[in-house]
Amino acid sequence: MTVDSAYEAVAPDDFPAMMDVERYGQRSAAFDKIISATHDHFWDPLDPKYIDFNDSWDLDNQLLMPADFNMELKTAVSDKLDEKQKIYLVNESVRWTMSSILHGEQGALALSASLCHILKDPGAQEYAANQTREEARHVTGFAKYIQARWGKPKPCGVVLEKLLCEIVATPLVWKKLVGMQMIVEGLAMGTFATFYAKTNDPLMRKLMQFVMTDEAFHHKFGKIWADRTVPKLPENERNLIEDWALEVFMMLMRNSTGPEQKKEIYERIGLDWRWVQGALAEALTDRNMRKELQESTNVFRVLIKTLLKAGIVTKRTAHYYAAYVDMEELYGEGDRMVGDDIAEEGIRYLREINGAGGQAAIYALGGQAAE
Repeated sequence: MTVDSAYEAVAPDDFPAMMDVERYGQRSAAFDKIISATHDHFWDPLDPKYIDFNDSWDLDNQLLMPADFNMELKTAVSDKLDEKQKIYLVNESVRWTMSSILHGEQGALALSASLCHILKDPGAQEYAANQTREEARHVTGFAKYIQARWGKPKPCGVVLEKLLCEIVATPLVWKKLVGMQMIVEGLAMGTFATFYAKTNDPLMRKLMQFVMTDEAFHHKFGKIWADRTVPKLPENERNLIEDWALEVFMMLMRNSTGPEQKKEIYERIGLDWRWVQGALAEALTDRNMRKELQESTNVFRVLIKTLLKAGIVTKRTAHYYAAYVDMEELYGEGDRMVGDDIAEEGIRYLREINGAGGQAAIYALGGQAAE
């Protein structure tokens, strides 16, 4: 599906292709702005001048997120728990989500590194190398946050693990880019924006904003691919991408936070995961789910918008997504994503710490640089 030379790829073991003397001079300018902006959003999770993971939190008595963030507490589950158990459920659910993010960042690190082996264009390869570095610091940042709050992460959920393994291992470049840069990054931007806006923990808020200063560019890379590729694809190939994206969306929508994956948490507060599953099914009707997805930072709304703006949702599949969101509203929105404003604010903050200009990064995101 290579219709733009910037995304031409070779086999992972075809290193001689990288030493082709003609290749070095055939660099696309498509990624120059986001590569140049890399230093403007630099941060170091190991340096307390950026973020100090020694900030304490009382997990037994303080909610990391508001109670209404927890889906289970919007069901009959709430009636069976006392206040201490509710705090435990909320905070352990946050631990589960933070662990999923950590595993996702590890997947993004491995995938970005794999792109360095196969992307033939020097500019695309340099961008992939930059993203690999940024994903590595995300792994460090989330690992340190989880260590500071809980000690260690939870195992990866089976649905997310299946998706990450598929897109990291696939030899199909389009599936790597759609799977990671569009779907996983789309989910990530929605998740980070939600946690940034709602968390009670200042340490989490700062971590989310710093990560978003990087993730906004990773999403931008995927959008450049979509703009240059999707409109030029033969109908059968474009349909293949659209159908796979819908399949992944529905799989994540229905199963990514299934009660069976969190049964250990429920057992600690005397609940059977099967009963919780029934309570959720009774409360989370399509109508209620649609109401949840109206919020601009809802992770699945952000994902649908990501796919729509990339041309990966058309009239063929729009009605599936319309069961959950107002598609006309999404069509009418601009290309800016929910996390872009948060990322730009973070870049200005990093600009003060780093003593750098910081304007290239904000312009590259499509925003207005500070004077």
